[in-house]
Amino acid sequence: MATMLNKRVTGAFGKQAPVRSARLAAIRPSRTSIRVAATAATDEGLGFKTMRDGIKVAADETLLTPRFYTTDFDEMERLFSLELNKNLDMTEFDAMLAEFKQDYNQRHFVRNETFKAAAEKIQGPTRKIFIEFLERSCTAEFSGFLLYKELGRRLKATNPAVAEIFTLMSRDEARHAGFLNKAMSDFNLALDLGFLTKNRKYTFFKPKFIFYATYLSEKIGYWRYISIYRHLQRNPDNQLYPLFEYFENWCQDENRHGDFFTAVLKSQPDMVNDWAAKLWSRFFCLSVYITMYLNDHQRDAFYSSLGLNTTVFNQHVIIETNKSTERIFPAVPDVENPEFFKKMDLLVKYNTQVVNIGKMNLPEPVKAILRLPLLERMVAEVFQVFIMTPKDCGSYDFAENKTALVY
Repeated sequence: MATMLNKRVTGAFGKQAPVRSARLAAIRPSRTSIRVAATAATDEGLGFKTMRDGIKVAADETLLTPRFYTTDFDEMERLFSLELNKNLDMTEFDAMLAEFKQDYNQRHFVRNETFKAAAEKIQGPTRKIFIEFLERSCTAEFSGFLLYKELGRRLKATNPAVAEIFTLMSRDEARHAGFLNKAMSDFNLALDLGFLTKNRKYTFFKPKFIFYATYLSEKIGYWRYISIYRHLQRNPDNQLYPLFEYFENWCQDENRHGDFFTAVLKSQPDMVNDWAAKLWSRFFCLSVYITMYLNDHQRDAFYSSLGLNTTVFNQHVIIETNKSTERIFPAVPDVENPEFFKKMDLLVKYNTQVVNIGKMNLPEPVKAILRLPLLERMVAEVFQVFIMTPKDCGSYDFAENKTALVY
């Protein structure tokens, strides 16, 4: 069943696009906040709260919403210090820095008159889910910008090459976030990114976990964007908004970022070559896969508006991301085991019931009691998924017997 599913979705979305490159550009984060005209009357009935005219109050933070991250920057400095790590191989980092400096997407994110006109044609419930999609995407990209920018600043003295790569990645993320926020303004709303920077909660991860999480975030972002792009190229009637026409080149930024974190993990073999690394690798894979699967099924109407089958799309993205991840993580979930997506679908079922309880006109204590057995079942299913037999894998560079490896 898993093999058949993999063939079906791969055939639907096509092959992986070639990796391209990037070039240095200045970033002014203050310009990522966009001022727009007062909210249109058609938007007032969508239920969004505004801080002021045209500026949307950010969506409430939940377990499934994009987060802002911080880390132990002192430890980061030690990990990349050329003085403390005399054997740190900079060959791959220097090559990647040259790639990032090319900045092939420098002139890619140029809007045209079709954006606003297309947005005006999107009305009713579809308009609301488009705004929610743009907000979530913008928040996620801006989160990457903040983290990479700070890492670029902190590592400048200890490892100038790696620091510059982080700065160039923050350039990419700022460009993406600004483009998405400007797209929101087509719908007469935008985010105050400066306000978010100061007021949103930051989640602390140790450097090792930052590497796992950001690698997966970038690679799964690549597969999401390229899959949507290819689908809409085959089905132009579903191209409701021109943003998606930019995804082919856009996703190459995500792919390059993921490749950089592959190089980072290779430079820190202790993070990917023991039993603890195997457990953490599987944990982060499942965290990212489950979060996306539940989030997207909660927003099935958005993917349906693009002519996508949410389940098939998600399974395709997870399978392809997992294949990419096998090349660096020491262990990954066996997502092609037929039981894997059966359990994922059960999680969607339980999560849907939890969401529906939240919409009931009942006292909060009663809702909590009704949610409890469903949450217990979800925890049990997640545990069952975690203890499924994983796939042992890892980088070719770490293999003792390279002749025995087949990709």
